[in-house]
Amino acid sequence: MPVPEPTPRPSPPSPLAGVSMRDLLASCAAAKAVSTPPRPPDPATPARTPAEHRRAA
Repeated sequence: MPVPEPTPRPSPPSPLAGVSMRDLLASCAAAKAVSTPPRPPDPATPARTPAEHRRAA
């Protein structure tokens, strides 16, 4: 009777080459910051004149 061939064992999962989770999260945060438009100024805050800016400095 012939000897059955051994079934090949599946290789252990190898780590994926590519982007780390930290880099992925950082790129998502950067994309969100770049794609979000700036918020409008608060209407309750009065705009300063150039003279007031110089005085405050």
